[in-house]
Amino acid sequence: MTKPRFVPLSDYHEYPRDEMIQRAATFYADMQRRRSVRSFSDRPVPHEVIENFLRAAGTAPSGAHMQPWHFVVVADPAVKQQIQDAAEEQERQFYSARFSAEWLEAIRPLGTTTHKPFLTTAPYLIVIFAQRYSLSPDGRKIGHYYVSESVGIATGILITAVHRAGLVSLTYTPSSTRFLNEILGRPANERPYCILVVGYPSDDAVVPDLQRKPLEQIATFI
Repeated sequence: MTKPRFVPLSDYHEYPRDEMIQRAATFYADMQRRRSVRSFSDRPVPHEVIENFLRAAGTAPSGAHMQPWHFVVVADPAVKQQIQDAAEEQERQFYSARFSAEWLEAIRPLGTTTHKPFLTTAPYLIVIFAQRYSLSPDGRKIGHYYVSESVGIATGILITAVHRAGLVSLTYTPSSTRFLNEILGRPANERPYCILVVGYPSDDAVVPDLQRKPLEQIATFI
């Protein structure tokens, strides 16, 4: 059995009380501006920026520190077109036959349709894969723990990093996602979690007129 190894918590930085309160309020005010966007510009984004987004996402906590995620960054127009074509075909099937009336009513205020032009317009698609297990050098399966929870936290950090850099994003999950493994050449132990569309908003971008729930509806203090 491997003996645990620990190092000092040398990078922790404590802030004075007033500064801590101010930093929390400033961060909330900044994140309150974050919106999911469906109208993207094709303006290029520096590759270095995307790399640092992914480094930030990789700092997320994970079950047993398995880090069960893999990010595929798609900039190739031909590959983006393959993804759009496959996603729209899936959506046409689900919208016409498999989505319930309740679900269609729930998404109506968002203005979503089967057409997904943002998949080819935005400069980057970050396809997030959840690794159900990994393989040892001798081919033995190594189970991963709390995979969905871990990948969800990493995705949240990634979305926050995108916003903090002055870009916008959209979390998009096709009705069926396995085509992403085939197009992107990912192994069977990885399950597509979502596509994060990243870039600048278009000049004429609009967003749904929605309100977020107030604190008293999302939190309980005991």
